[in-house]
Amino acid sequence: MIHLLQAAPAQPEPGFMQQYSMLIMIALMVLVLWLFMWRPEAKRRKQMQEFRNSLKKGSKIITAGGIYGTVKEVKDNTLLIEVDSNVTLRINKDMVVADPSDLQQAQQK
Repeated sequence: MIHLLQAAPAQPEPGFMQQYSMLIMIALMVLVLWLFMWRPEAKRRKQMQEFRNSLKKGSKIITAGGIYGTVKEVKDNTLLIEVDSNVTLRINKDMVVADPSDLQQAQQK
């Protein structure tokens, strides 16, 4: 009976690190994701958009489907490309993925 009336021993107050360690760990994981994944991807997307906007008549390109061609006409969202003599295709600008000279430089490295 006396044991029931006695107060429980006081638990020590948790320190700052014990209280917020999970929040700090989550914040560090988000920071690492941003530094190594989101930021480089946004930079790559921006460079690709600048490349697509800089296309002009006579530029050599490679499409997402692997078709090599030369730009004959540039409109707002589409390109008219010549793939072979007297063979032209109209494609969306977003389907242009590379410049053939970029591939040659990558193969030489």
